[in-house]
Amino acid sequence: MNEPAKPGILDRLRARYDWLDHAVRAYQRFDDRNGGFFAAGLTYYTIFALFPLLMVGFAVFGFLLATRPRLLGTIDDHIRAQVSGPLGNQLLELIDSAIDARTSVGVIGLATAAWGGLSWISHLRQALTEMWWEHCVDSPGFVRNKVSDLLAMGGTFAVTMGTVALTTLGHEQPMAAVLRWAGIPEFLVFEWLFRGISIVVSVLVSWLLFTWMIARLPREKVSVVHSMRAGLMAAVGFEIFKQVASVYLRVVSRSPAGATFGPVLGLMVFAYITAYLVLFCTAWAATTSTDARRRRIEPPPPAIIAPRVQLDEGLSARQTLTAMGLGALVALAFSRLTRWLR
Repeated sequence: MNEPAKPGILDRLRARYDWLDHAVRAYQRFDDRNGGFFAAGLTYYTIFALFPLLMVGFAVFGFLLATRPRLLGTIDDHIRAQVSGPLGNQLLELIDSAIDARTSVGVIGLATAAWGGLSWISHLRQALTEMWWEHCVDSPGFVRNKVSDLLAMGGTFAVTMGTVALTTLGHEQPMAAVLRWAGIPEFLVFEWLFRGISIVVSVLVSWLLFTWMIARLPREKVSVVHSMRAGLMAAVGFEIFKQVASVYLRVVSRSPAGATFGPVLGLMVFAYITAYLVLFCTAWAATTSTDARRRRIEPPPPAIIAPRVQLDEGLSARQTLTAMGLGALVALAFSRLTRWLR
């Protein structure tokens, strides 16, 4: 008799620790819903959307210099003093081209940024919806989808700008500037204190941003409480990743090759890890929620049609004789009853 297989180490640990079992179920959901594929797609759209934004910044820079000739002259003098030779002339020509082509570059950049932004937010919303829901979400139509994506992109941009502003206010450098303005000497304890405060503020504003993404960007309503927990987990992981990335950039930028290719590779890795982290935390929130609508309804087992053929062999000889005898008795009894009634 075969003995039942003993559970492995991972199964025993999952049975002992609920958080490990939850993490494994979340990763299984993330993998089943093609989370890595969506994270790679989001990385592509993120990098693609940066170029139109750079064009818009290029145009804004051109309009700013065109309206302020004194600032333009100061920049020209500074470039001529710091960079000499052909490189300095190329920088001056680049500034002149930015001023001359500011309108066309700005229009093209805005149009491309709008198209790339809509593609990015649509892909992000679809990825988050896939992590939350196991059934297909009905599409309200192409036009309503695009209008909804446009509103979601505007809301995400507003929340992102708000979190960036809060992060800037909570950074250690503005706090140190306030101390210098107040005439308070800068001690080492203040530096560590400001660094800790800046990290806490950064985690809080990242929590706000990720909670907004996980709770409000899916195409159907989801639990805000579970989204807040997942957003906090994503914010903590994001802050740890930022600290590691800052060390990576400092190390890579020491060599010429690293200074050239390191920021580009770092940007791609940064976008991928961030998308991966948000989608995994969304899968974690979805495995926490007990919403019955999110459960997969398994189809019924297939019906097996098995016709049964039964041959009718008729009455046997004994049954035939018995039926004839009963018929004769009934006929005799009926005839006697008829005579008696007469």
